[in-house]
Order: sequence, then C-alpha cells, then structure tokens
Amino acid sequence: MRAVIQRVSHAACQVEGVQTGAITQGLLVLLGVEEDDKEEDAAWLAAKICAMRIFADDQGLMNRSLLDVGGGLLLISQFTLYAQTKKGNRPSFIRAAKPDKAKPLYEDIIKRCSDLLNQQVQTGIFGADMQISLQNDGPVTIIMNTKDKDNF
Repeated sequence: MRAVIQRVSHAACQVEGVQTGAITQGLLVLLGVEEDDKEEDAAWLAAKICAMRIFADDQGLMNRSLLDVGGGLLLISQFTLYAQTKKGNRPSFIRAAKPDKAKPLYEDIIKRCSDLLNQQVQTGIFGADMQISLQNDGPVTIIMNTKDKDNF
C-alpha cells in the first residue's frame, strides 16, 4: 500500500456535487492498494497513520499524534499512486490492485483506523470521480509504502 499523508486544517471530498466526507484539523490520506497487498499491510499502515506524531505540542514541536489531538481522518482511495511512468507519456497502472482486491483492503483500513481513533473515518466513494479540497497545514506531507517499512 502507498499512502500520501497530509496534515490539514480542513479537507473535504465531493462526488457529483455531494459531500461524502469532511474534516477540520486532522489528516487527509490518499491510499493506493497494490495487487500483492495483504491485511497485514492494512494493519501496519493504520497503526502508523493513527500514531504518527506530526501535530505540534505546546512548544511547537511535532510530538502529538492524531489520537492526541482528536483530529479527523479523511481517507481517499487513489489507484493512481501506483502509476508507472518509465515508458512514454501515458502512465500505466498495472501494479494497482483491481477493485475486487483493492476495495476490501480499503474498507479494512477504514475499519482499523475507526477502531484505533474511536471515531468514524470520513471517506470518498471507492472508484468514483472525486473532487478533493484541502488546506495543507505546515505544509506537512509524508509518503509511506508498506513494501518499504524499513524506511518508514
């Protein structure tokens, strides 16, 4: 799984003009699922997202997690995180999991994060054309890959 994690002041998702999810202070996470991802990847990534200390403490240092600040989480599926651009100018998405594999893992990570945070995770709609608005706070943006856990 690949995740682009952004600390935000606010973020929202709309599908066909209807808001499907919105948060104030918290994290916007764009999530891509690869064909060989498993439940263990979802468990590891959910734990990292919820416990990552990227919110300011009283001294302005990044020492607080989403759990500590009671922030929201907006989780958006995004297969394009697996774009391969090596050949030509049209990206290939061959490494992205097909919907029948990706959607259950996406739903699994939503449930895991909801349980860890003890709150409903806000979402988009899997496979839909979504419009995402956000105000990145910091800016703080972190990219994670469950296939490269040693570097994250």
